[in-house]
Parts: sequence; C-alpha cells; structure tokens
Amino acid sequence: MSKYQNNPANMGAAKAVVVGIIVLILIGVIAASAVQIVDAGNRGVLLHWNAVDLTVEPLSEGLHFVTPFADSVVQMEIRTLKFVKATSAASKDLQTVSTEITVNYHPAPASVNSLYQTVGLDYENRVITPTVEEVVKQVTANYNAEELITKRPQVKSDIEADISSRLSEFFIVTEIVSITDFQFSALFAQAIESKVEAEQKAFKAENDLRRIEVEARQHEAQAVGIAQANIAQANGEAEAINIINDALANNPQYLEWLKTQAWDGQLPLVVGEGGTPFISIPINP
Repeated sequence: MSKYQNNPANMGAAKAVVVGIIVLILIGVIAASAVQIVDAGNRGVLLHWNAVDLTVEPLSEGLHFVTPFADSVVQMEIRTLKFVKATSAASKDLQTVSTEITVNYHPAPASVNSLYQTVGLDYENRVITPTVEEVVKQVTANYNAEELITKRPQVKSDIEADISSRLSEFFIVTEIVSITDFQFSALFAQAIESKVEAEQKAFKAENDLRRIEVEARQHEAQAVGIAQANIAQANGEAEAINIINDALANNPQYLEWLKTQAWDGQLPLVVGEGGTPFISIPINP
C-alpha cells in the first residue's frame, strides 16, 4: 500500500491541492476571457454570443472588460489602407482602355460594428473590388479616348466622387483615388502620336508664316524709308538749285561772290598776257 492509503490526512491534503490548482486554472481562464485588448490602429467589434451588439459603441484601443465566455471582440483596422485594381473598359468611341486605380481608404471608426455585421472582414473583395470596377467602366464610357487624356483631372474627379459615394454606403471612408495608369491599344497610341506630330508641324508652319510676314513688312518699311529719304534729298537739291538761279538772276555780282568764297588763298602758277595774275576759282553749285 502507498503512504496515502495508510494516512487519510495526506490523501485529503493532496485532493485539496488538486482542487486548488483546478480552481486557479478556472479563475485564470475566466479572467482571460473577461479581458480583451484592442491593438493600436484598430477598433473592437463586441460580439455577444457571436452576435454583433449594435447598442455598444466600437471598442477603442486598450484594455476592456467583457462578460466571460459570452462576449468576444473582433478587431478591425482603421488605419489608412491601400487598394490597387487594374481593369479594362471601353471609351465612348469604343476604344479599349486599360486602367489602374489606387484607392486609399479606411473603415469609419464609429461604424466598424455595422461594417462587420453587413459585410464582414472580407470587405475588399465583397465591396471595394466590384465598386471600383463598375465605376471605372461607367465613367470611362462617358469620354472618348482623346478626352481621357486631355481631361484627365475631370475623369479622376468623376471616378473619385462615384467611388466615395458608393463606399460610404458600406461605412468605408475614401481618402484619395489615383489613376496610376492609362493604357490604350497600340494602334490608337500610334494614331495619337501621328496626330500630335501633325499638329506640331502645322504649328511650326504657322509660326514660320508669321515670321515671313513680319520680315516682309520690315523690308517694305525699310524700302519706303529709303525712298522717302531719296525724295527728300532730291527735293532739297532742286530747291538749292532754284535758290542759286534766282540769286544769279537778281544779282549778277553773286557769281563773283561765290568765286571769292571758293578761293583757297593761293596764287595760280599760270598768268595771263601782260603779267596780270589770273585767278581761276572752281565753282561748286
């Protein structure tokens, strides 16, 4: 026989120890189930017997006490999350457009319990993916391919507004929507490139024409200026001749006066008959 069978007191003590250990374990389990911790950047959805309790606000970050075994907490992240979706759509002129959309969003902190109840944790696949695909197709169909390029800010604004409106119905807040890529078919891209090249050549030709017109006007103005200067010079010379002729007609001594004005003060080397000096003075009219 063992020593416990020989000593009933020892057997009672052993049982007490076992019971105490069991009680401590039960207390630990109860305490653990009564305490829930919500991590940073999350909100807690309180479940009572696995049913969402909408009468209780979502649990904030930190330590919370709940009813043991009856209550549990599901954590939902409310930080900014990123969703990227590549999709294809047809433009208004039936051009195939491949688009990549990036959506930054977060669940509404005060409504994560409703989001969990209506959609669950897999809301990206159930809500965001089909919403983005449908909105991109609808908005793209409102523009032709060229407008998708030239009116990109308006296209982005339309897509963002529609996505934000639809996701808000599921308690998801859209922060920003970005169009990270627009790709067209190779044939259409080549057509756009040819059109742009033609427009650039036309613009250059127009600028060259304007330059030629300006240069022609400049040459014309220069020619007119030269002609007017020549006319003025000719008129001045004619006027001077008329003045001299009038002076000679009215005063015969005027010619002699001009000779004296033109003499340089040097006696000529050639003299006339009888030794009388002869002064020959050139006259410049």
